[in-house]
Amino acid sequence: MRLSLPRFDRFDVRRWLRVVLLVQVGIAVVMIAGDWLGRYRPQPPSAVPEMTTPVAPGDQRRRFDPARPTPRRDAPALPPGIELPSNYPDRLTFEREEVEGIGSVLLLNGAIAPGDADRLETYLAGLTEGDAPEKAPATIALSSPGGEVSEALAIGRVLREAEKNTVILPGMACMSACPYILASGQERRVSPDGYVGMHQHYYDENLYMPAYFAVEEIQRGQGRTMEYLIDMGVDPGVMIYSLTTPPEDIYILLPEELLDSQLATAMLE
Repeated sequence: MRLSLPRFDRFDVRRWLRVVLLVQVGIAVVMIAGDWLGRYRPQPPSAVPEMTTPVAPGDQRRRFDPARPTPRRDAPALPPGIELPSNYPDRLTFEREEVEGIGSVLLLNGAIAPGDADRLETYLAGLTEGDAPEKAPATIALSSPGGEVSEALAIGRVLREAEKNTVILPGMACMSACPYILASGQERRVSPDGYVGMHQHYYDENLYMPAYFAVEEIQRGQGRTMEYLIDMGVDPGVMIYSLTTPPEDIYILLPEELLDSQLATAMLE
């Protein structure tokens, strides 16, 4: 017995290709419309308090606004002689400052942007070549709302290689990806009047990336971050604070959490 398969002429092939194309376009339109509605439809008021509300044990999650240089309007005053702009710079700036009780520090202020690790490495090399080694700041002060996680890890590698210390000064905030730079210091000190906050790493949605590829990439990124923390002598368990806090919020770490995780080796007096 001979089976006969249906025959398709050129018209049939063209017609079905057109149908398939139209279906794909329709799916894309639906996905884009759903994404747009999800992003721009009115959202109900958040139950999470604003940064203006002081934190307390068990009440440490706050709404996160990366544009604000300080997390609270009533934040403690900055060290004498240091002034921060009303908004964070779009990328890290490097300024040498003198801080009472600490001495010369290199203040890194602003968002963490691609290329900042290379810029910092070049800057530090210039200080070493231009000044006596003892005059190059041994301590890096941090003031940042975060930014690129991979760039923060690269900056941390640069600072650890240079054997620098890190510090969060009174009235300054180190949020999102910034704590990974804090982790790089040989000594890591945080003022009780400073702020260290963590949340989930932000990943742009990609409508064209299959879900399993996106999950795979996220897991790889988390693995690299945990490996980095272990290399820096920090308990990777500190990531529990970031993994359980959505990107629109921030979890402010208490002094005991900073010390227990070794994200801080000492609190600044």
